[in-house]
Amino acid sequence: MPSPESFPRIAVALGFSTPEKLLEHARREVVSGETFLEFRLDCLDEPEQGVGVIRGLLAAYPDATILATCRRHQNHGRFNGSVEEQIRILDAAVAAGSRAIDIEIETAEAATTKLELFRGRARLLLSYHNYEGTPALETVLRRMLRVPADAYKVVTTARKPSDNLRVLALARAHPRVPLMALAMGEIGFPSRVLSPVFGGLYTYAAPSAAEGTAAGQVSARQLRHLYRTEKLSRDARVYGVIADPVRHSISPAVHNRAFQARRMDAVYLPFLVQPAQLKDFMTMAESLPVAGFSVTIPHKQKIVRYLDIVEPLARRIGAVNTVWRRAGKWRGANTDAPGITVPLSKHLRLARASILVVGNGGAARSAAFALADAGATLAITGRNPDRVRALAKACGAEPVLRDQAAVRTFDALVHATSLGMCPNVNEIFFPERIPASVVFDMVYNPLDTLLIRRAREQGAEVVQGIEMFLEQATRQFEIWTGDSAPRAAMQKAALEALAGSGEPIMNSK
Repeated sequence: MPSPESFPRIAVALGFSTPEKLLEHARREVVSGETFLEFRLDCLDEPEQGVGVIRGLLAAYPDATILATCRRHQNHGRFNGSVEEQIRILDAAVAAGSRAIDIEIETAEAATTKLELFRGRARLLLSYHNYEGTPALETVLRRMLRVPADAYKVVTTARKPSDNLRVLALARAHPRVPLMALAMGEIGFPSRVLSPVFGGLYTYAAPSAAEGTAAGQVSARQLRHLYRTEKLSRDARVYGVIADPVRHSISPAVHNRAFQARRMDAVYLPFLVQPAQLKDFMTMAESLPVAGFSVTIPHKQKIVRYLDIVEPLARRIGAVNTVWRRAGKWRGANTDAPGITVPLSKHLRLARASILVVGNGGAARSAAFALADAGATLAITGRNPDRVRALAKACGAEPVLRDQAAVRTFDALVHATSLGMCPNVNEIFFPERIPASVVFDMVYNPLDTLLIRRAREQGAEVVQGIEMFLEQATRQFEIWTGDSAPRAAMQKAALEALAGSGEPIMNSK
């Protein structure tokens, strides 16, 4: 019987309504190499049927470790029976071969003497769940430690980025307590990856072919191969992207592949940071600590106020997309600028080239200032004439209405709006003639946007947005690490993620 410390770092949580589905998914996980499974017996229409599934699975795969759970509905589970019935089912699970059981603190406090039934037969994991937020955790842990158990689980809900730090710090502050701590929800996702790094016993994953049992779970495959949860040390460097929304990004796939290619003890995480939570994120980043991060919508401009040093071009643009910490100071740069000029310069000489920038937001601002610095003759158009005029004045460009731009011809067009981006793939700024010989679409999902396809049909040279993404991403990697970026590996990861085989979970741009 394994001690809590010897459990694998990842437990796959299985919650299904029928024993047939439970067994099917359990077998799939074991065959794929997973050895630690949580059986949520309370999810079964008849929880007692889970006992037979445990016995059958272990007969075929005796090396598997099963953690049995039968959570009552009073504690956000699905079991409607009494405490006595709950303990009876868990006792049967242990008799069938379950090596550990999870009992919520509320049941344990109501039936402390009955827990003696499991001593010496299975590991007793005492759990606390809070689906509303993250309360004072030291108080929670003191309450739990009053009931003797082999290990303790504290699971809360993250409402702000710093909740990740609070649950992770709990495990690190109590190294002598066998403890699993994490926060649920999209905001709490970083805690799922980092929990074992901070001294937690393990973390939870969803099954590969079904949804998980709690908000924020991803598959064990992602935790192992994308985030390399099992391989990270306590000294691993933490990077990430801050955005809202941040789901479905290819950035974690790209940067984590780069760390893997360079054999670095580092991980890149998606941080959901809502507009009012930027200061809270910076508080968390300081203490976690975070070594560097990418910045995108809606934080590129507001992040500047939290930085100690901002590079001159980023200061003039008024936006930062790359942040790192060196010598105790937060520094910022804008790698979107070379992400525009480097790919475009392969198709024309930027100095004195006539270039139309479409857009008036942060991406367009980066493009306009970078191209102006390169000596291009700029015109700017967009859907908001007032903002177009303001941007044009700031960078010395000509403001142009859409109808005016459509009848002119430019050496190049740089599209810097979200038109054509998934899922709105049929949107396009110029539905008829595209007024340029070279067309650069900063949208990279899909790779071939409607604008790119139309430009090819009209005989124009095209630059896909993925070229910009890779240029700015490789420069970010080199700023953060001081090492050369493995460009080929990063490009392969980006294309796999866009094709759906890289299992991206968050969106960075």
